[in-house]
Amino acid sequence: MEFLAGAFDWFDSFWRDWSTLIRIVLIIVGALVLRILLLLSVKRVVKGVISGARKFGGSKVASAATSPLDQARVIQRAHTMGSVLSNFIIWSIYIIGITMVLGELGVAVGALVAGAGILGAALGFGAQSLVRDLISGLFIVFEDQYGVGDSVDLGQATGVVESVGLRVTQVRDSAGTLWYVRNGEIIRVGNSSQGWSRVVLDIPLDYKADVDKATKAIGDAAAKLAKSKEFSADLIGAPEVWGIEALSGEQIVIRLAQQVLPTKQDSTARALRATIKKALDSAGIELANGSQAIYVEVAGKAVK
Repeated sequence: MEFLAGAFDWFDSFWRDWSTLIRIVLIIVGALVLRILLLLSVKRVVKGVISGARKFGGSKVASAATSPLDQARVIQRAHTMGSVLSNFIIWSIYIIGITMVLGELGVAVGALVAGAGILGAALGFGAQSLVRDLISGLFIVFEDQYGVGDSVDLGQATGVVESVGLRVTQVRDSAGTLWYVRNGEIIRVGNSSQGWSRVVLDIPLDYKADVDKATKAIGDAAAKLAKSKEFSADLIGAPEVWGIEALSGEQIVIRLAQQVLPTKQDSTARALRATIKKALDSAGIELANGSQAIYVEVAGKAVK
């Protein structure tokens, strides 16, 4: 009994002398263990998503139209989400751990929190553009407004997306220029690579052209292209000749529409123009030349 009493007295004395240090060590160890476990969980989830995307992209089920770009988009979103979650976990654990340690040391945490709030407000006011870029980048990623390989119109730049970050989006235009667009400056997004796209061609014809004959020639040419081996896989549905889009004293404009897979509208439009040009030439139908006749008076007569 005396031994147990002595042991309890020693433990009580030891705890009074070293309890603060012991609690601080336990807080630090617990924070490190929790950090490792949570980061491993995030890493495992991201790895699973990437592995699933690559497995699906390499399977026979994945189509050629959706495999590479969608795979890159999923992988990038997974990496971005993993980075955001990891940073959030790290900073949250650090802040909570430091606060608990300072509380054990007898520091007035409430006063520090108030001071940090004022400092944070000042920094936030000074770096509000950076905060706006980061928040906009988060929403772009969460809402999947666009991804790598998408053809987009961001207002400031138009082209193909090469990288989507939390602060900056990189877009390569048709001239090869790489644009760095801040996410906070993006007011609207036009994405022509999600779901499907449409080729709309306006064919200007001479005013005297036979509309019915021209409409048939244009429709037959578009239908012929739709059945070709090179473009049949890129087209969705049959081509549609919508009819006369504009009418003036110089020309008649006939509109043709063809629904296509994403990112295939440019190549399809070029092929349609070439095919329609040949069909109109074969049918003897002239395109509008865009010039207007000017008459002048020569020796009392109107001369063209």
